[in-house]
Amino acid sequence: MLNEYNPHLEYKGGELYLEGLSLKALAEQFGTPLYLYSASYIRERLRAYKKAFPEALICYAVKANFNPHIIALAKEEGAGADIVSGGELYASLKAGIEPSKIVYAGVGKTLRELEYAISSDILMFNVESFMELDVLDELAGKLGRKVRIAIRVNPDVDPKTHPYISTGMKKSKFGVDIKTAKKEYEYAGRLKNLQVVGIHCHIGSQILDVSPYIEAAQKVVELYYELVRSGFEIEYIDMGGGLGIKYSPDQSNPEPADLAEAILPAIKDTKAKLILEPGRSVVGNGGVLLTQVQFLKDKGHKHFVIVDAGMNDLVRPAMYSAYHHIVPVEKKERPYVKTDVVGPVCETGDFLALDRELPLVERGEYLAVLSAGAYGFAMSSHYNLRPKACEVLVEKGSYRVIRERESYEYIIG
Repeated sequence: MLNEYNPHLEYKGGELYLEGLSLKALAEQFGTPLYLYSASYIRERLRAYKKAFPEALICYAVKANFNPHIIALAKEEGAGADIVSGGELYASLKAGIEPSKIVYAGVGKTLRELEYAISSDILMFNVESFMELDVLDELAGKLGRKVRIAIRVNPDVDPKTHPYISTGMKKSKFGVDIKTAKKEYEYAGRLKNLQVVGIHCHIGSQILDVSPYIEAAQKVVELYYELVRSGFEIEYIDMGGGLGIKYSPDQSNPEPADLAEAILPAIKDTKAKLILEPGRSVVGNGGVLLTQVQFLKDKGHKHFVIVDAGMNDLVRPAMYSAYHHIVPVEKKERPYVKTDVVGPVCETGDFLALDRELPLVERGEYLAVLSAGAYGFAMSSHYNLRPKACEVLVEKGSYRVIRERESYEYIIG
């Protein structure tokens, strides 16, 4: 069952291994909480995208996991970067991503961030409003640059995912209404320091049913032809990312090939180059969060396993009521009990699992929280003045530390 999450994750001799390395040994060497990432898995997912979309530019969504070593893996596999901040631009450039393969989205780009990206000569900005067009044009003029832009359109498609990560509907803060987008394009076309080169669309995240992409792609292509008839040279159609992953045992793991079947028929007759922005589907099931059991507590009606990883390390369960599959690092014959797996943070919402049927573990044992490669460390915090976890990259029996565990001195400064 574990290989449905990651083919490089398996029990051997009653102990959990990732890419041939003992998770227990790594936990004992580096301490917990500990993030582990499977380089082979990440490479395989990027290659699956390239196989499904051989003509597309694959821009890894840095927000999913911004560690420069992870971004460098994407670069080694030929990917560019999808960024939403100046920090993500910095990390992408540091990892060796060519500026000509970087696209920049986000509703709240600051002047400093825009200037940094303009000076870096990135491929294009995915613009989200009339006001952003004005600001970008003014900055480009001051810097003596001609800036390439796409406009992010909102196709009002229900991606059938959690409302917090649904970004393509009318009520979303993202993008402009696709029905009126031509007005933004005509306005942008009159601004002398901007060059309109693309259309951008991103409908949401953790999408397990690819059918919403069909509707979105069809609407984007209708806009493409409308713009071409009006004299615009649209070089890129950026369909964003959002393909989901298997978190719970009953979920499927959609493949890039499934996404290709949804998107490619709609755009095949256009002259535009396709851009995709996968993040979670590249790194999500490549990551494991290891945590150690600190205490056990029974309150009669409730059994608690208290671990050293909390919502500061992995906020998704508290934020989205998200499910992460949890397994013991050591597999033994023992009874199962309905359990809350909770962390050390002083919040009732600090949990990794609620009412979960889990083996009866003991103090000092290690648990592996699966599907933690995306939006895990990237969303972590210093709440309760807790140091951020160590990160280790494993590949074919070898490992390297890609981020040291923080010290109190580092946090306090």
